[in-house]
Amino acid sequence: MTAKSTLLEPLSIEHRQVLHLCENIRIGLRNNIQKERIRTYTNWFKSEFLDPHFALEEQHIFPLLGNNVRVKKALANHRRINKLMTCDCDDEKVLNLLEEELATYIRFEERVLYKELAQNLNPQDLEMLEKHHDNIVFSEEDWKDKFWIS
Repeated sequence: MTAKSTLLEPLSIEHRQVLHLCENIRIGLRNNIQKERIRTYTNWFKSEFLDPHFALEEQHIFPLLGNNVRVKKALANHRRINKLMTCDCDDEKVLNLLEEELATYIRFEERVLYKELAQNLNPQDLEMLEKHHDNIVFSEEDWKDKFWIS
């Protein structure tokens, strides 16, 4: 692992948190958990974690990559995911689509965007990312209704 990829590891850890959210949604739907409970969880996850993560990417990471087609795709994915997360319905189709969109998007970021980022970062960029990343603190331990365990 290179020094650059080591410094990007915290971002990959955040991506695993999002994939864990996707798994929790799948488990909830498979176990016929009330959609309202799942939606309450996704709303909490969005405000506590996903909003700050997207803001970090949009303000500090994407500008390092320039205004290319991959960054435009990422920004479009952010908008689509935000629309799905702010939909005031508890429809199973929306939750399924949200889970699929998030999982697909995270894999795109890991395999394409962050790989490109690791190849193009200079030491000052890495220092700036490390400083801004430290502002995101998240723990699922704060969430009481762990419907995916029941």
